Amino acid sequence: MIYAVWVPLLMPLLVAPAARWLAELLAPRQAVRLLTAAALTLGGCSATALGLLVVAGLLRLPPVAALGRLIHPVSGGGPGTTVAAVAAGTALAFCATALIRTVLRQRAELRAARRHIGAGGELAVVRDTTPDAYALPGRPGRIVVTTGMLRALAPAEREALFAHERAHLAGRHHLFIAAAELAAHCHPALRGLRAPLGYALERCADESAAGAVGDRSLAARTIGRAALAAHRAPAARPSVVLAATAGPVPRRVAALLGHSPAGAAHHGGHGRAARALAGALLVCLSLSAGGALDAATDLHGGIEAAQAASGDH
Repeated sequence: MIYAVWVPLLMPLLVAPAARWLAELLAPRQAVRLLTAAALTLGGCSATALGLLVVAGLLRLPPVAALGRLIHPVSGGGPGTTVAAVAAGTALAFCATALIRTVLRQRAELRAARRHIGAGGELAVVRDTTPDAYALPGRPGRIVVTTGMLRALAPAEREALFAHERAHLAGRHHLFIAAAELAAHCHPALRGLRAPLGYALERCADESAAGAVGDRSLAARTIGRAALAAHRAPAARPSVVLAATAGPVPRRVAALLGHSPAGAAHHGGHGRAARALAGALLVCLSLSAGGALDAATDLHGGIEAAQAASGDH
């Protein structure tokens, strides 16, 4: 266990740097699925590894072993096991506290935003000169847009903007961002997955908007003008909501106009690079899950050996 348990804690350090390339090379929907799976798998395995270190350290203590009806504490691992257990326990407590606080903060932000805009239909127009627009999840989901943003766009561009935000609501994209943010509390390196995932989600909505209005150039122009208007006077919004003005706008515009690797992800070298990178990520996820399972199996074997020793007495 002493070796296998560290694999889930090391894999995020390898995956996070490759996340941006995955979001860039893969088709948007594929990137969203793969990055979300990576965040949840690596976060869960990291938390499991920390928990196993804590349990392994505790079972070396005679009082804890006695509670488990073990006459002899679980052996193996050396004195470093206790130190690792203390460190893992501290990290696990910190992660759990941060996770709970994040969930409560996200809920409070969404409730406050819904109270602010009041009741109504799908479109909520807020009288505010600050240009802003975003998709507010809930039952029902709302497209929130300020009068400042409406003035900054032409009628056709407004329709493209609404189609973009509507795609966020229909795809429940806020859940993917929330999952990535929560997974990041299980391992600091996983924070690097949030921005690429956000980019991939925005690309999904961009493509949906382009299909809805039937004009990729119009969708690209809308994103650029909306982002320019919002950049001049950025507005506060809940952390899990998504908006057409978010993320690396120039890369998104280039992708819509067919000038980015994502537009040719299935052709030539870009297609091979995308498949190779996706395959490498799946290998990392398999190693992380396998390491956690192997460590759990080894710990279970140590507990059984201690129980057998207690039965001999």
